[in-house]
Amino acid sequence: MFWHFNRNVFRWAMALLVVAANVPTSATAATTSNVETAGKVVAFALPVVAVGISLGHHEDWDGVAELGVSTAATLGAAYLLGKVVHEQRPDHSDFHSFPSDTAALAYAPADYLWARYGWQYGLPAYAAATFVAYSRVDAKKHHWYDVAASSAIAFGFNYAIVTRYHESNRYGVYASADPDSIGVHFTMNW
Repeated sequence: MFWHFNRNVFRWAMALLVVAANVPTSATAATTSNVETAGKVVAFALPVVAVGISLGHHEDWDGVAELGVSTAATLGAAYLLGKVVHEQRPDHSDFHSFPSDTAALAYAPADYLWARYGWQYGLPAYAAATFVAYSRVDAKKHHWYDVAASSAIAFGFNYAIVTRYHESNRYGVYASADPDSIGVHFTMNW
């Protein structure tokens, strides 16, 4: 099971990186680098991947709800701080550098995956989120401390909201049959 688990995580991470690496830049955004574009794609893909992991592997609707709340809170806080704090971007395009909402979008599902399912899911997600942070700094859209603040905000909300996933084994229903009887059994662990 453990090898199968890691292989699936590896497949998700590789698929995400392949998609990000092959996204062409548009003609209208000639100044946007491939790294910046790939970072944006990864940032938008991470929440989708987190939902896919929660539903596809665990059928964890409670986790999806926690992901939604923690991501919305993280993005909301980053957006509001971006409007209140007037930090000039390194490229001097405006004064909405602090914190990075793109990095917040990436770190929220990474923190969720780590908190909910453990390091095996969280580590690849953190690697992808760190790439997003790097792409924002490399594109001169944010300072290093802008993306670090986004990571801290995501961590704080996930720490407060996300609970560890545990398969419920408190109740069980199973069927049995033998040559003399057929039965449905209900069990409850105290």
